[in-house]
Amino acid sequence: MNSLRTLIVDDEPLARSRLRTLLAECDAPAADVIGEAAQAREAEQRLDESPTDLVLLDIHMPGVDGTEFARQLRGRTDAPAIVFVTAHSGHAVTAFELDAVDYLTKPVRAERLQQALQKAERYLKEKRAALPDPNEEVFLIQDRGRAERVPVSEVVYLKSEFKYLTVRTSSRSHIYDASLAEIEERYPDRFVRVHRNALVARSAMRALEKYDDGEDIDGWALRLRGIAEPVVVSRRQLSVVRDALKDLR
Repeated sequence: MNSLRTLIVDDEPLARSRLRTLLAECDAPAADVIGEAAQAREAEQRLDESPTDLVLLDIHMPGVDGTEFARQLRGRTDAPAIVFVTAHSGHAVTAFELDAVDYLTKPVRAERLQQALQKAERYLKEKRAALPDPNEEVFLIQDRGRAERVPVSEVVYLKSEFKYLTVRTSSRSHIYDASLAEIEERYPDRFVRVHRNALVARSAMRALEKYDDGEDIDGWALRLRGIAEPVVVSRRQLSVVRDALKDLR
């Protein structure tokens, strides 16, 4: 991560100046002060104007205080990391309940501020790593009243059963309200039909082998990456599957 884009929010000009001076001495990570604000409303305007990684936030300010402003920030999709900087030590518990990265008491020491910047950097890296890739294709699956995003790249096979699809990843199965034909048409390069009721991920195909399913002793099945159970291949799709395996070599 590059330098932390930092907003200083404190109603005391001398306190803001002191933080600027200390931040200029910090490195690994360094801080780039993008602005200052003396109250919450002004700080919100600054955040709307410039992408911000970190807010150094006083608690006792006129109007909306620092803890209430922190609560408001939690609702933003671009919420920055927060480090409280205050002359009062009695709000530490509340600060950490608001997911503050650190809590500094005035007068701030340079080494403590450096530690707070390091914590903010780690927090932001973890937060961004946990965010879904907006460009990644997913199946949005409804499960017991909640929506779950299953990356298409993690799907090993899809099988039509009754009115729904079983979407199988290496770790679990999901029930999806869609049709095989719809998936096959949408992702022709990702999935190949192996049976009238099944599609498998081309990238998951490992081996084609003889398989006795109890009905056809001359049957065939595919071994797939990440799961133990084979997927039966119909006679009609056998040549298609063989060609798909050749393309993977």
